[in-house]
Amino acid sequence: MDKVTEKTGMAYWKKIVILLCAGWITIWIYRSALAPVYPQIRSSLGGGVSDTALGSISSFYFLGYVIMQIPAGFLVDKIGKKRVLIPGFLLFAVAALVVALSHSIQMIYVGSLLAGLGCGSFYGSAYSLTAQNIPADKKSFSTAIVNSGSAVGSGLGMILSSFLVAQQGMPWQTMMYIAVVMIICMVIAFQAIIRSHKDDVAALAAQPTAAEIKADTPKVKEKVSIGTLFAPKMLFSYILYFATCYAYYMIVTWLPNFLATERGFHGAAIGFSSSLVAFASIPGALFFSKLADKYMAHKIKFIVILELLSAAMLLLTVQATSATFLLTALILYGFLGKLAVEPIIISWLGENAPQVGVGTTLGVFNFFGMMSSIIAPALTGNISDATGSKVLGFYIAILLLVVGTILFLFANLKKKRA
Repeated sequence: MDKVTEKTGMAYWKKIVILLCAGWITIWIYRSALAPVYPQIRSSLGGGVSDTALGSISSFYFLGYVIMQIPAGFLVDKIGKKRVLIPGFLLFAVAALVVALSHSIQMIYVGSLLAGLGCGSFYGSAYSLTAQNIPADKKSFSTAIVNSGSAVGSGLGMILSSFLVAQQGMPWQTMMYIAVVMIICMVIAFQAIIRSHKDDVAALAAQPTAAEIKADTPKVKEKVSIGTLFAPKMLFSYILYFATCYAYYMIVTWLPNFLATERGFHGAAIGFSSSLVAFASIPGALFFSKLADKYMAHKIKFIVILELLSAAMLLLTVQATSATFLLTALILYGFLGKLAVEPIIISWLGENAPQVGVGTTLGVFNFFGMMSSIIAPALTGNISDATGSKVLGFYIAILLLVVGTILFLFANLKKKRA
C-alpha cells in the first residue's frame, strides 16, 4: 500500500481512473463545443466564411492530434507520463485561448492545430497509466469508465454550447474560456495525483509478470523495437483499430446529414437520433468490459464478436426500410461498437505490449486509429459528391470492419497454434 492510499483510503489506480475520465471529459467538451456555433463563428469573422473553411477547423485539430501520437508515446516511455501530460495540457490551454481571441479563420486554424498537438499528449499517457496500474481483473471495466468520459464530454460540450451561445446569446468564445479553466484544473490534478517517473518505474519494476507468478522464473526485461511494435498480432490490432475508428468517425461526421438527406428525418429528430449512438455506447462499454474482466482468457473472442456485430448493425442501418428499424440498428451499433470494444482492445494491448514500451505501442496504435478521423469524413464526402449518396461510404466502413476483424483473429489463432 502506498502512502497516498494510506492517507486517503483510495487506491492509486482508482484515482487514476477518475482523473483520466475527467481528462477525456475536458478534451471532448473542447472538441464538441465549436461545431454547434459555426454560424456564430462565421458572423463574428464578418461573414464570407464557407462551410468547407469552418469544417477545416476540426481537420486542423485532428491533424495536430495525429502528428503527436507516436512522439508522445515515445516520450511517455522515456521521461514519464506527468512530464508529457502537463506540458501538453498547458499547450492545450494556450491553444484554446488563441482560438477564443482569434479575429480570422487562419488564427482559429493555428489554435486548433496547437490544441490537437496538446491533446495528443493524453492518449499514450492515459492508457500507459491504466495498463501499468489497474489490476488485471478490473482493467477492461476501468478502461471503459475512462472512455465514458469522451461520451459525457461530447454531450456536455454540445449541450452547453447550444444553451449558452445559441439560446442565451453569449459570445461563442465563452465555451473556449470554460475549456481553459477546465484544462488548468486538470493540470493541477495531474501534478497532484500522478506519480513521478522515478516512482512509477520503481513501482513497475517491483511488479512480477504473469510468467514469473506462474513459473517463478527470473524477470526478463522486454524492450520495445520495430520488431515488437509491428509483430503480426500487433500490426493487425492497429489495422483493426483503424477500421473501428473509421466506422465511428464516418458515423459521427455524416450520420446527421445522411438521416436528413437520404432518410427523411427533420429538425430535432436528426440531433436526437444521431445522439443515440453516443448514449447507447456507455452502458455497452461498461457491460462488455465487465464480462471481459470476468472471462479474461476470452478477450479475443469478445473483440471479434463485437466487431462483427457492429458491422452487421451498420449494414442494417443502411438497409433499414423504416425509421424504427433504423433507430434500433443505430442504438445497437452504439451498444456494440467502438466505445464498447475499445476498452477490451486496449486491455488486450496492454497485456501483449512490452511493459517498458507501452506508451510507444499505444502511440502507434492510436496513430493508426486516428488516421481514420482524417480519411473517413473526407472520403465519404467525396463519395457523396460523386454518387449523390453516402451509402457506399457505409459499405466501405462495413468491409473494413470485417476484413480487419478476420486479420486480427487469424494473427491470434496463428499465435495459439505456435
